[in-house]
Amino acid sequence: MTDQLEALLQSSVKPDLFPPNSRYYGVAAMTIDAPDGHTITFLRRRIVPQPERFATVRWHRVVRTERPDTIAATEFGDPEMSWLLCDANGVMWPHELVDEPGDSVRITLSVDVPGTPVH
Repeated sequence: MTDQLEALLQSSVKPDLFPPNSRYYGVAAMTIDAPDGHTITFLRRRIVPQPERFATVRWHRVVRTERPDTIAATEFGDPEMSWLLCDANGVMWPHELVDEPGDSVRITLSVDVPGTPVH
């Protein structure tokens, strides 16, 4: 392998800081030098997708004892995916999903994955 090709591969392959089930997966880490000389590392801003970009698979009726993580565990097999429920339902705070027993929570595909509309 040439030195140029090796350099290209090394510069383009960066391990992700977060696992694939994290809302921050794929969000780049950035650095800035502070006036006092130390380096500050931070994550780039994550833009929350509009709910319309999610294809609804089904609706989940909330019962009194549920939490966002228990719904995610039931629906996705991963309690840490409750952020996907928030994004798809247009809520900022996870508790908003389960505040009212009897309300419905949209269960969706990942953002921009096409699906058959369910109403």
